[in-house]
Order: sequence, then structure tokens, then C-alpha cells
Amino acid sequence: MASAPQKATPPPSTLAAATTTNSTPVDQPAKKVAIAITEPSTNAPLPKANCMLSCITFPPTTLNRNYYNAKLRDSMRFIEVVLLEPDKRVVALADAYFFPPFQPSLLPRTKGGPVIPNKLPPRCARLVVYNKKTNETSIWIVELSQVHATTRGGHHRGKVISSHVVPDVQPPIDAVEYAECEAIVKDFPPFREAMKKRGIEDMDLVMVDTWCVGHYSEADDPSRRLAKPLIFCRAESDCPMENGYARPVEGIYVLVDMQNMVVIEFEDRKLVPLPPVDPLRNYTPGETRGGSDRSDVKPLQIIQPEGPSFRVNGSYVEWQKWNFRVGFTPREGLVIYSVAYVDGSRGRRSIAHRLSFVEMVVPYGDPNEPHYRKNAFDAGEDGLGKNAHSLKKGCDCLGYIKYFDAHFTNFTGGVETIENCVSLHEEDHGILWKHQDWRTGIAEDGKIEAEVKLTGILSLGTLLPGEFRKYGTMIAPGLYAPVHQHFFVARMDMAVDSKPGDALNQVMEINVKVEEPGENNVHSNAFYAEETLLRSELEAMRDCNPLTARHWIVRNTRTSNRTGTLTGYKLVPGPNCLPLAGSEAKFLRRAAFLKHNLWITSYSQDEMFPGGEFPNQNPRVSEGLATWVKQNRSLEESDIVLWYVFGITHVPRLEDWPVMPVERIGFMLMPHGFFNCSPAVDVPPSPCELLDSKDSDIKSKQIQGGLVAKL
Repeated sequence: MASAPQKATPPPSTLAAATTTNSTPVDQPAKKVAIAITEPSTNAPLPKANCMLSCITFPPTTLNRNYYNAKLRDSMRFIEVVLLEPDKRVVALADAYFFPPFQPSLLPRTKGGPVIPNKLPPRCARLVVYNKKTNETSIWIVELSQVHATTRGGHHRGKVISSHVVPDVQPPIDAVEYAECEAIVKDFPPFREAMKKRGIEDMDLVMVDTWCVGHYSEADDPSRRLAKPLIFCRAESDCPMENGYARPVEGIYVLVDMQNMVVIEFEDRKLVPLPPVDPLRNYTPGETRGGSDRSDVKPLQIIQPEGPSFRVNGSYVEWQKWNFRVGFTPREGLVIYSVAYVDGSRGRRSIAHRLSFVEMVVPYGDPNEPHYRKNAFDAGEDGLGKNAHSLKKGCDCLGYIKYFDAHFTNFTGGVETIENCVSLHEEDHGILWKHQDWRTGIAEDGKIEAEVKLTGILSLGTLLPGEFRKYGTMIAPGLYAPVHQHFFVARMDMAVDSKPGDALNQVMEINVKVEEPGENNVHSNAFYAEETLLRSELEAMRDCNPLTARHWIVRNTRTSNRTGTLTGYKLVPGPNCLPLAGSEAKFLRRAAFLKHNLWITSYSQDEMFPGGEFPNQNPRVSEGLATWVKQNRSLEESDIVLWYVFGITHVPRLEDWPVMPVERIGFMLMPHGFFNCSPAVDVPPSPCELLDSKDSDIKSKQIQGGLVAKL
């Protein structure tokens, strides 16, 4: 197999051969800059990404000092501390002035000339605080314009701007609560007795996974902070890396009051024997799992002797003609701000203000207890950013890596850091262009690619001897994996060719139509692309349709290219699905946004999360996106926000056990008339050094920029 010349490549498993029928003496190897999370604090000139470490440490001190009652103060739990992001018009104005190339034409003008910003807005934090004593959730705004010292005992100055209690909500559950819940369940005498009936007396073998209850009836109302744990049991006490999820414990019902940390309901409903120990349950290396690792894998080294093509200043990134900022929140994880492209004499052209994943929902298709309750909202009930992992060079990414750490507050107001949480690196992305042949990505040809890699451990159920369940796949004797779906919601605050304060974008839907047979189609081969303007929010609730190659273009209504058509960026869907649950499914009351693949709204600063800010135990039907669009705001010329919902239906297979190999889903933002020609034609070619087809030896070849790859 032949691979394209490598500059900075993904791991070997992602390499693929690229072939083309049109051969020319010049190859254009495509490159893209990849941002991986598995996200960062900044000291950027603009208060746009994370709160700095000192700022995060500061707000709890300020709040505690302002709380007159020591007992109330001690009951405060900090769910989230994030930057209160400035108004997007202020950000766009500062972008035009502070970041190269300086473009006076983008600044608002008065009779005296352009308005030059001379003062940045106050730096403020937004806090979500849970009061464990009163079971109340409140939101605080704290000004951080002056902060001194990074220790809690130092001198702090700041000001509480506002605070208010949000009624009838429950905030996300924290990792500290997870641990406390596990401890109180293990110490509960009836639970110990139930485990003893199943042959388990060593509580160190037991795993108690805390799950939010969702909302299925009034009993789940947010007047109480509740959890219904799932129980698992390891087989070996001396093997901490054992896959304990291979032995689910079923038949035990537990309801925990998370405010007071007590078991309030318990029932041993059915004595279901533990499944037999599966010899293939573990995924640890080599002999530790009873096998051996393959020995024919050779090292792959990515060498960039002159360093990367990107430059990083704080959170501000420049890569070739692209520039953007990298940010992080404990709820969303990675956030990308102010995406723009420097386009020759046209200067810095805006594409998007803010890009992030705002929710992930995983509904299960088994109607049996406890699986029908598995409908996790991973962002709104937990936090995608808080659950990110540190990346490791050589394992998660290759080549020259720029890492960003992520800082966030823990439950008690202290600071926690995930080192190397976000990586920035270049990847060889195959052939960029070769004659008329295109392959692709942020990439050199103007594309922005979002890719989600799904992997992990299946959530299993127990099968009794001779039992069969059609709602899942038998994975091992006594074990089955229920069918389920994974959905992700990408929020894209677009700003295509927009200047500060502009609201001049619109969205066109494109469907390919077959020409009716007749005078205009005498050969019955004709088809064409039909454009439809999505005029309002209710019109813009759309679904993917591969039969018509449906896609959507965000256009600027006042800017045109050399052919006179409006400049734009198109949203190109990848593989997708819709919820398979019935319309009356209880989880869809909280996740009504899953009912369509695309929603489009006119920008509102308070509309950030598709299920509302507090989906945990939310009793309100269709809160969030499905309610916002009922305003039916005009989209004909507006400040456009795209909400793209994409997912995958997972019918488990034996090869997904004990850990699921990566599956990929995603989408692309692609220039459509944004440039006057291909933006990639100025990418310098690499020398063509062809290998003798008769020579079977592995050879090294020098490619442009002094990078070395092996073919």
C-alpha cells in the first residue's frame, strides 16, 4: 500500500492510500491543523477564553466574604465558574483593532474617522452555585477587573455584580458527589445484605456508578436532588485495572438523596445471579489480560526539524492564513473563537464567532429496567470539559505538539488542572490537489472539519441462562449490550464576512432535483441544484436528506465574489440519524432538540444550550431550542446561529468488547463562493521523487520544508 508523503500524520491506524487517475509531475500534499481534546486557560489580550488561574481562585473568596452566614457559606458548592463572555460585537471590534492585520475598514466610523477602542470591558466571571443546605441553585456575576495573589490567603479585590436564585432546577452532579454516593450506598446495610445474597461480601469489589434520574414523573421533580445508581462488581480484588463493567448487578433498586447523601429508597426486587467471569473482559496490555500483544508493529516517527507552521500567543493561534482562539469551559470542553481567514488584499475575513459542542445525549433502546432510564445528557448533567483527559504524545497525537492545560473550579471552590488537555498539531491529510482531483480537512483549502471519535466500554445487562433479548447483542455468556444511539449538538455562531455589529447572514437550503422528462431533458440525464431561502426559525427546522444531497449555505447578503454571487460557507452533513424512540418517550421531553438534524436561530446571548441551562431533572417540556424557535424570528438577514445535531445508531457487536474500537462521525464547513478561486493553489508543491517500483526496500524521501517521511 502506498501512502501520500507524510509531514505530520495521525496515528498509523488513520493512514490510507490515495490514488488518482490524473497524473501530473506536481503533488500537493494536504495539511490540516488538528485540535484534539480528550482545553485552555489563557492570558489573551481579550477576555474571551478561560478565566485565568488566579481569577478562578478569586470568586469563591469574594462570595464567601460577602456571605453573612458562615453556615450558609460552608454549604456552598461551586458547580461552574466560567468567563462571562463579552458581547460579540465588542469582541469583533477588538479583533479588528488588536489582531493583525489591522483593518480600519472593519471599525465603525464617525465624522471624525474610525472608532478606535481604547478600553476593554470589565473582566467578569459567571458562577453557578449550589447551596447544599437549602437545595437552591443560584447564578452569580463577579467582576474580576482587579485580582492580586494566587493563594486563598492573599489580598483579593473584586466585586459581586449580581446574584439570583434560579427556581425549580438542579445543576449538574459533581465528581465529589459521585464518590460520596458510592460510599453511602456501600455502607447501607440492606445493600450489603443484597450483595451477600449474590455471593459478594467484599465491598472493595463493588462499583456504584451514579446516574441522574432524568425526569419520568413528578417523583423526579427537582425539589429533590436525586440519583439512581447502577451497580457492577469486579471479580478480582487485586486487579485494579480489571473491567468491572463485565459484571452488572441487576435486580437491586436504589434511590439516593444527593443533597443529604442518604439512601431514601431501596428494594431488592429480583435475585439475578451475577454473570460468569468473562475471560475476555479486560483490555490491559499483554499477559495482564491473559494474552499477548502483537509484535509486528514498527515505530512511526513524525519529524518536523523546522518546527510547526502554526504560531501560538497565549490562546491566539495563527496557522498559514487562518487565525482563531482556543478556549475551554467545564461544560462544553473545547471552544474555538473568532475564526477568520486572511485573504490577500481583502484582509482578515470573518467566518465564525464561536464554535463548540454544547450537548451529548445517549438514549438506550431497551425498555427493561434499568436500561430505559439510561438517557445521559453528558454536558448538561455532568460536563464534557470536566471529564476530559490528559493527552499523551505518541499515543493520542504525533509530531510537534502544542499543549494547552485546562483549569476549572472543583466542588468546593478550589482549582483543578487537567494538564495537556488540548493538543494543537499539524496532520498530513493526503492529497490536497493533483490536476483536478481533490481530497481533504481547519485545512489549507478553507474547510473546517469537525470529527468525533467514539470509543469506550459498553454498558451491559445480565442475561439469565437461556434468556434472549432482542433489544441488544449477546456479547459473552450471561452478558448483552443494549442497542443505543449517540447524539452530539454543535453550536456554530456564524459570522460569514461579517464586520463588527453586522447581522447580514442568511441560510439557503440546497437540494438536488431531477429534471422531469421532456423538452428540457430529452436524454433523461438532467439534474440541478435548487436553492430555497429559509426565511424564519420555524421554516428552518430541517433534516438531512442524502437522496437530494441536501446541504445548507450561510451567505453574507452584502458581499459578493467575482461572479456576482454572494459569498458563503456551506454545512456539509456526514452520516447521520434521528431518534428511534417513539414521540412520547420521556427523555424527548427534555431533548426535543433531537427531533431535527438542523435548527437555525437568530443570535441571542442567553441561548447557549439546546436543552436549557439545567436539563438535570428538568420537568419542563421542550425547554431550550424547541421553545426558542417558537418566536419565529426572521432569518432573511440576521445574526445566524446553526445548531447541527448529528448522531450514530450503535448496534453492538462482539468486536466492540471489551473496549470499542474508534468509530468516526462528523461534518464539514466548506467555503462556497467565499473565495474567487481555490484558496489552495498557492500552497507550494513538494518535489516528486518517485520510487523505483522494482525496489522493495523502504526509502526515505525529503519533502518541502525539510520534513522527513517514510514511504
